[in-house]
Amino acid sequence: MTKSSGRVTLPAEKGMEREILQLAQKWGIDAVRDSDGTQLSTEIVGMGFDVYSTLCLIREDNEWAKANRECLQQIYLMSQAVIAFENRIEIDIMKGYYREQFEIDTLHKPADWWEVTDRTTGETVDNTKWLFDSNTGKVILADAIKWHKYTVTFLAYQIWEPVSMYNHKTNNWKEEHRLPVDPRHPQARKHLLEVLEHWLEAHSQTGIVRFTTFFYNFDLIYNENGKERQVDWFGYLSCVSPLAIQQFEKEYGYRLMPEDFADKGYYNSPFKVPDRKYLDWMDFNQRFIAGFAKECVDMVHKAGKKAIMFLGDHWAGTEPYGKYFGEIGLDAVVGAAGDGVTTRMISDIPVKATEARFYPYFFPDVFHEGGDPVKESLEVWRKSRRALLRKPTNRMGYGGYLSLVAGFKDFVDHIADVCDEFRAIHDRTKGTKPYSAKFKVAVLNAWGVCRSWMTHQVAHSLWNQRCYSYLGILEALSGLPFEVEFISFDDIRNNGISRDTGVIINAGDAGTAWSGGEHWKDEKIVSAVREWVYGGGGFIGVGEPTACEYNGAFFQLSDVLGVQKEAGFSVNSNKPSFSINDSHFITADVREPMDYGEGMNSIYKYCESAEILDVNNLSCSLAVNAYGRGRAVYMAGLPFSMQNTRMLYRAIFWSAGREAEMQIWFSENSEVECAAYPGAGCYAAANSSFERQKTTILKADGEKHIVELAPLECKWFEI
Repeated sequence: MTKSSGRVTLPAEKGMEREILQLAQKWGIDAVRDSDGTQLSTEIVGMGFDVYSTLCLIREDNEWAKANRECLQQIYLMSQAVIAFENRIEIDIMKGYYREQFEIDTLHKPADWWEVTDRTTGETVDNTKWLFDSNTGKVILADAIKWHKYTVTFLAYQIWEPVSMYNHKTNNWKEEHRLPVDPRHPQARKHLLEVLEHWLEAHSQTGIVRFTTFFYNFDLIYNENGKERQVDWFGYLSCVSPLAIQQFEKEYGYRLMPEDFADKGYYNSPFKVPDRKYLDWMDFNQRFIAGFAKECVDMVHKAGKKAIMFLGDHWAGTEPYGKYFGEIGLDAVVGAAGDGVTTRMISDIPVKATEARFYPYFFPDVFHEGGDPVKESLEVWRKSRRALLRKPTNRMGYGGYLSLVAGFKDFVDHIADVCDEFRAIHDRTKGTKPYSAKFKVAVLNAWGVCRSWMTHQVAHSLWNQRCYSYLGILEALSGLPFEVEFISFDDIRNNGISRDTGVIINAGDAGTAWSGGEHWKDEKIVSAVREWVYGGGGFIGVGEPTACEYNGAFFQLSDVLGVQKEAGFSVNSNKPSFSINDSHFITADVREPMDYGEGMNSIYKYCESAEILDVNNLSCSLAVNAYGRGRAVYMAGLPFSMQNTRMLYRAIFWSAGREAEMQIWFSENSEVECAAYPGAGCYAAANSSFERQKTTILKADGEKHIVELAPLECKWFEI
């Protein structure tokens, strides 16, 4: 019999009735849900659990979609580049794309809606100088400039809904391809509301409607071999249609062109500083999506059911940290959690309730002979638990196919422990907030609050070589005792820097949205940050912070950071000599060689006040600087580890000038962290390592408490 019960949602399926009842005891489940490709039997529905039913409206009625193909969702794609070896060239525009996913749009006149671009000059080729051959699928230029490079940006229909496609290919399904409908078309919108009405009538025993999600999927583009070619979890490409572009033009007074979407092949990646056109396009779609989503949610509420949204799949434009999200009226948000960052991405959403659907997904890519789902789950849990101890989701659960789990008894036993630990957080803390430092930490980038806990990510919880050196900052912050907010350069321009902000973190590669790019040319920004730090604020820069080659400087705030980067233009100038300070407050807990991930080269000491704490390849990897009454820290990178987490923890207190406040609810062993809940009269000591640990906890009153913990163990104590 499990020690506790509740707060857990189980993916159920017909034929697993006995196993569900067993897991109800072992895992303490109180809700069941279906998944894409599964059904709940009458027996399961009648077991007394809350029933979640999954609904993806835009692919629900395939027969209607097949009969109304002009209402299918569309997308702008850019062809592969072709070099003009001769004046006449032919471009196979679908080369490199999955023909089961996309179909060239021949309904709308190519000359009106496509663009051919000379990528050597950047100029758009006049539409009278090319033609499209619908028989061959090729665009023909008869008067190309030899040795120039050309691309075609063209409209295509989506003929296989991408999430259903992913599920089909992952599970080797052979069912009919599902078609995605675009609700921007009035007849499609009307039909989807009728579908929802009939669906609600047919699901009388469903108490919770789980929208997955609403209308437009994130960018998921497959190559000609049926493999992922391009993924942007934050993309808006599926919102495109001639109708949407026309409506946008009528409202904003200008027309978006194909290049505004193709964006030289970058497709407005969130790593790029967004321009005004793209921000307008996002806002335009967010308002439409929030309005139609509210209409759907209102119908669900009228039927006496709750409406929740899955943060993933067709979530484009919902923007849970955006200004229109609250208008939808959702009862909860559930999202996939694979680490601390994605857990906080869910738990911080301003909504009535949140639920984390933890990895691993019950799919055959993990649950197969020789697979080790326990190992994957342990790695997820050790990171997610840190975040939950700061801001717990209301519920937890899993997704996928329960039948795959049957042969993994060790996994079943392990998840029982996870469920009990999750509930213990709620039982112990009683809804109170954990102890936090007296100041806030602000993450500064071009996106601000819109991308809270969403920076430096391509695909959900997946490692990326260009991201991990920065994403470790958020992973560390997700479990540290600070209130974290995400601010933009516009926030500083319009409102200055908040009084309760103690430290600003700016991290990223030069030119990206995360570092800020040309925002650092704005004298209002650099002056405001300088003044704020000089007056006592703390500034932490990671990678290439404040970077923009301008007026003879690469780091625009090198005077604040104490270091500068040699961009290759001043190699003829000798750089200041320095010695390494290997005994500093920030590095006091370092026991192993410091890890900066990909790191940075050519970082040199800029001013006399700077102290260099570590050097790699003759480049400063860790430095500190005093600036008036304030302080700054530079790091070449910060991949996640408990040692790096402790180093960031110390760097934040040091840069804020509050070192004396650090050892409150503090664990002397950096592998163990302490989360205190004064309002509930308790605190937890959590071991985030796979080894036994011993530590001393320094309580708020100075009392010391020695704690010993098994690998990954979390113990609770009364204050």
